[in-house]
Amino acid sequence: MRPQSAILTFLGDHVYGRGICVSSGSFIEAFAKIGISEQATRSTLTRMVHRGLLRRRRSGRRMYFGLTPASADVLKDGERRIWRSGVVNDADEDTWTLVGFSLPESWQRQRHELRSRLVWAGFGPLQNGLWIAPGEVDAARVIGDLGANVKVFDAAPRCPTDMYALVRDAYDLDGLGERYRAFLRQWERADPVPGAPDDLARSLTLLTGWLQIIRADPRLPLRYLPRDWPAEKAQRVCHALHERFRPEAAAVAERLLDVVPDETWAER
Repeated sequence: MRPQSAILTFLGDHVYGRGICVSSGSFIEAFAKIGISEQATRSTLTRMVHRGLLRRRRSGRRMYFGLTPASADVLKDGERRIWRSGVVNDADEDTWTLVGFSLPESWQRQRHELRSRLVWAGFGPLQNGLWIAPGEVDAARVIGDLGANVKVFDAAPRCPTDMYALVRDAYDLDGLGERYRAFLRQWERADPVPGAPDDLARSLTLLTGWLQIIRADPRLPLRYLPRDWPAEKAQRVCHALHERFRPEAAAVAERLLDVVPDETWAER
């Protein structure tokens, strides 16, 4: 488990929206429960500060860390994906966002960056320089400073397009489906993660793993997915376990949280 992913999970479940900064010691104690060393936690907090995902605040001899607008956006997106949009796209409309681009050969770095952004936003390659994503995607936000070289359209399938074949070719359904099945193998049991010290550790492990899966899921229309698609079942398991772990996880988190007020909170 990547320490940054675990830190973001902890912030999203126990800090986001509260207007507080958390001491480095609290992070170290929390992540020791899931096998992340003090050195790894400290170095990850420092990297997150440099990336604009956290800001430091010293109080006395202790260092505290608070959210930034960038990390708040990440946590808001995670909250939406877990609790609001869900993993099942059963919309009646069969709408897609189509992106076409042609970048000069000398722009290898920009081409790689654009493709990475498109994958993150749920796009799959239709053919060379043409990518497609389900639904209406805010492509301008994805494309950013490369917009002058990119064309964006709303699209809908027409005959003789075989959308089942298109989806299979554009997306790694086998890989994504196996990630959901692996999640079920790990968590669909009476006593998941029996070696964990408490439900805070279980909750952190559960939600961090779940977010890694659903952030890679483009939420393809259910009509084009295999009939035994495991995403909805995995989501039910995740939500039920989080509800089961939540009381003890919240109590443990409160006991270890050493916090100071976030003075920038009222300005947001």
